[in-house]
Parts: sequence; C-alpha cells; structure tokens
Amino acid sequence: MLWEALGSVLVGLALAWGADRRLTDRLPGRRVVLLTGPLGALFGAWVTHAALGPGHLAGTLIGAALIGTVLLSLLLRPSTRALRRAFPL
Repeated sequence: MLWEALGSVLVGLALAWGADRRLTDRLPGRRVVLLTGPLGALFGAWVTHAALGPGHLAGTLIGAALIGTVLLSLLLRPSTRALRRAFPL
C-alpha cells in the first residue's frame, strides 16, 4: 500500500503539473492545482484499492489517475472567449 500511495501522489503531481502548464488561464492559482492533483490521486488510489483489493498496483494507479483527472477538471473555468460568444451584449 505504501508504493501505491507514493505512486499515486507522483501521478497526481504529474497530472497537476501538466494541467497547470497547458491550462494556466483557465485554472485557479498554481498552489491550488498542485495540491488538488496529488490529493485527488491519493483519494482515487484509496477508492480503487478498496474496490480491487491488494495486489493490483497497475489498476490502483489507473484509478488514481482517473479520479485525479476528474478532480482537476472540476477546477476548470470557462474561457473568456466562450463567455463572450455565449452572451453577446
């Protein structure tokens, strides 16, 4: 379980770093993003480990990546261009 937790935190950091690099204008502050990624992945690893049981390292890391990505996507704000097109003045 220790390796699953460490691996999921590293996966979450990689996801958060990638999201921060590509979507800087649509995400809140860097600190929030870099905290949400690892915590989301750690939560995902916990849920997946509880569902699959011990001995499924790859499955646990995949679950951690999926749930970490979902939590990071909840931080996204709409782009300002989309708001201007959707609500013309």
